[in-house]
Amino acid sequence: MATDSNRAPVLIAGGGIAGLTLALTLHQIGVPCRVFEAASDMRPLGVGINLQPNAVRALSELGISTSDLNSVGLPVREWALVGLNGRDIHAEPRGREAGYHWPQFAVHRGDFHMLLYRTALKRLGADAVTLGARASGYDIGQSSVTLHFENGAHSCTGALLVGADGIHSAVRAQMHPAQPPIHWGGAVLWRGTTRARPLRTGASFVGLGTHAQRMVIYPISAPDAAGMARINWIAEVTQASRGTWPGRSWFREVDTNVPASQFDAFRYPWLDVPAMILGSDAAFENPMIDRDPAPFWTQGPVTLMGDAAHAMYPTGSNGASQAIIDAREIGAQILTHGVTPAALAAYNAALCAPVSNLVLRNRGAGPFGLLNEIDSRCGGVFEDIDTVMPAQERAAFLAGYRKAAGFDRDALNAAPPRIPAGARLA
Repeated sequence: MATDSNRAPVLIAGGGIAGLTLALTLHQIGVPCRVFEAASDMRPLGVGINLQPNAVRALSELGISTSDLNSVGLPVREWALVGLNGRDIHAEPRGREAGYHWPQFAVHRGDFHMLLYRTALKRLGADAVTLGARASGYDIGQSSVTLHFENGAHSCTGALLVGADGIHSAVRAQMHPAQPPIHWGGAVLWRGTTRARPLRTGASFVGLGTHAQRMVIYPISAPDAAGMARINWIAEVTQASRGTWPGRSWFREVDTNVPASQFDAFRYPWLDVPAMILGSDAAFENPMIDRDPAPFWTQGPVTLMGDAAHAMYPTGSNGASQAIIDAREIGAQILTHGVTPAALAAYNAALCAPVSNLVLRNRGAGPFGLLNEIDSRCGGVFEDIDTVMPAQERAAFLAGYRKAAGFDRDALNAAPPRIPAGARLA
């Protein structure tokens, strides 16, 4: 394979949301690339995730329309936090209803991933994504980089290498060999989906409880003719932690009685949490984990993106969104600097520090930190929330998070496209 920087492809280790969005971005600007995915087949894995308006904007600029996203989820209309007694702490509109030019979407992660995969194969060709190719490391040459794979598979040489291989990234492990182990803060998550009537507006994201015990509930499909939708739920309990997950597996299926028993007291006139959990076909357990921020993401012609760069707690609902923004920033810097290490260095300079701060902010509960504050003031039980925390203070708390996460409404609406329409690398 040619190694001239004008002709050699960009190598992408990982065919998840991050890697596929980057592949579509590079194709859009006329840069050849190849994607190498560890899985031997692509399947729609996972449950619900949120795509913030900044990510939906980026996807629309890639030609992935709201109609496409409606096929895998639905627009979010409201974001609400509720105390232990079932009373509202704070509720605000989201997406277009909040004045954004783009919606926020709640989608099934696996279905969204498959949408990106099908789109990549259609646009880049059936050979653009190689399955069963797990990255094991890389070698940096004088004007190229070579990606190696497990099981003795042939290596591949390209102009640049982007590690999009997740929280267990082999590319990151080589770049940062002394990195600490994966960090576990003590929270255990159970996830599942249930057919039920959606809450509140019919497209509301609801956080309920305290730091120690919390539910997150939102629909990931539009209601059917009977008014039933696919409801994504996350049940979270915080335990004592020494910083490393003691479990034998990172993700396992458990009986629905396990999480239901933890939330037996969460019964309200408008919601029976144990019944909702028990109505699921399955529940999946995993720890809430992240990695300590890395001091840099880029080493010459090699860089990191997505969870390989900044695995973060899902408390801000923006892990997938940030991976999409990473892809667009890499593409924008390649338009400016060419397919060169300088482009990756500029990407690192633009995002590494602020996103590393976001990782730590999410470790501190992100926007759910408002639940923690209410819990500290009244134990999560109140008659009038304004006597516990004034509305202006609550709104300011959440506005600060939106700004840090890159989806402040006014700034996003006023910003030009990160990659101009029709832009191509000369």
